[in-house]
Amino acid sequence: MSNSRTNYSAIPDDLEGDLQKQVPIYRKKLNIIVGASIIGITGAIIVASTIFLGKTVEPEPKKNVIMMISDGFGPASETFARQYYTWLGERDVKTMLPLDEIHVGHSRTQSSSSLVTDSAAGATAFSCAQKSYNGAIGVDPQENPCGTVLESAKIHKDMLTGLVVTSRITHATPAAFSAHVRWRDSENEIAEQQIGHNPLGRTVDLMFGGGVCEFLSNATEGSCRADSRDIFAEAEDQFGWQVIHGQGSRQKFDSIEQDVELPLMALFANDHMDYELDRKPAEQPALHEMVSKALSILKTKSKKQDTGFFLMIEGSRIDMAAHTNDPAAHVHDILEYQQTVALVKKFVEENPNTVVISTSDHETGGFTAGRQLGDQYPEYLWYPEVISRVRNSSESLAEAWSASLLSETATDNFLTQDLIKSGLGIKDVTGEELQRVKDWKPTANCTTIDLSYIFADMVSRRALIGWTTHGHTAVDVNLYAKGDGTEALRGSHENTEIGDFIVDYLGLDINDITEKLAKDL
Repeated sequence: MSNSRTNYSAIPDDLEGDLQKQVPIYRKKLNIIVGASIIGITGAIIVASTIFLGKTVEPEPKKNVIMMISDGFGPASETFARQYYTWLGERDVKTMLPLDEIHVGHSRTQSSSSLVTDSAAGATAFSCAQKSYNGAIGVDPQENPCGTVLESAKIHKDMLTGLVVTSRITHATPAAFSAHVRWRDSENEIAEQQIGHNPLGRTVDLMFGGGVCEFLSNATEGSCRADSRDIFAEAEDQFGWQVIHGQGSRQKFDSIEQDVELPLMALFANDHMDYELDRKPAEQPALHEMVSKALSILKTKSKKQDTGFFLMIEGSRIDMAAHTNDPAAHVHDILEYQQTVALVKKFVEENPNTVVISTSDHETGGFTAGRQLGDQYPEYLWYPEVISRVRNSSESLAEAWSASLLSETATDNFLTQDLIKSGLGIKDVTGEELQRVKDWKPTANCTTIDLSYIFADMVSRRALIGWTTHGHTAVDVNLYAKGDGTEALRGSHENTEIGDFIVDYLGLDINDITEKLAKDL
């Protein structure tokens, strides 16, 4: 299907014919003479203005929107990250993080089905500018597809579009901008739609992230597809994608030129990408590196084709660390997101007619920096030095202990020295804590997630970090923005109003996309 721009200003042929029939011949001639005179006079005025005023008539500037989503990141986590960063570098108490400098208000997050949203409904509120139920991916409360800002940017404005995430590229947030399914777990189908098996055709030009398994045939090791389709092969053969994945993907990514041919997909992990705390730079790029590459490509290509771009960026694993109540993994992914924000802000400053909006879909974990244990009252404390000693996420340590049990190589020394002392930086582990780990056994009902909770709690208790849940909360989240027109986002807004802003700023028509989707389904 062609992605050419729809020309709504053109007069339909049948209407133009009817108008011609109603005008007498002599009036046609008069209209032609008068029209030519008006055009000539107007042209002379423009030329004279240009000569005498020394001005040139500039074409309408192309606009870019960078939508950033810090998944599961609430206001208390911003405080946590700032205080940790300030303490770590012995910085002045007035120190601000990149997001602090562009704080404009907050976003209210409830979905159509609950006062506490999930990521699918939260992202659909941004992409479709309407509330939907928890689990909905680009569909309304009646499960009908709703047009997204990314799709309208591509179809109506011929803009370039991109998704850069640290989760699976088929996960809830990127999916809500690029696919339409009734339930977020339908990631096999989401992968198909993202490459171009979509009623609208291909609408995404660039995808960076994880999630290789969703594209591999089930005959391939590591696949999480239910069928034998090779979605990578279909992407290349049917839709012209350049695909990078598997061994050497980091090196191939580094060699990508900014004038690379699109569409381009680079996926760096079978599942989600690693936490920043665990990331091996030789194997996976950081979020800011992927975004830097994406911006250089989109800027170069959009200039070449004289259009703008829409880029959605997600700091996905901020949320996942909060789900496991892991304060160290949480803060390291937040700080990586902040580094990415600094990069994007600089891009906005250097490229007029570009705006960045950053917010969260929801808060996760009920996080608090400060916790009272036992008889500590009235001491008000939390200890950043405990966080600074952690070298691995609780998830990676849980996976390592589980693997040692399955391979029958688990020992007390491995647990206390390699995992707890080296991994968590804890030298005073208690017998009770060790027993909790040893009591855990890998079964269908007892996953490594449960074990990661145990490792994470060792850190949280010592740092005096509090959590109320392993799920989401209804906390309003901060809203940040920079660029011309973003003053409209100051104050308190429903999450759908962020989608409204993007529609208005770019002049989109998501209702038309919704109608097109309805006709094709």
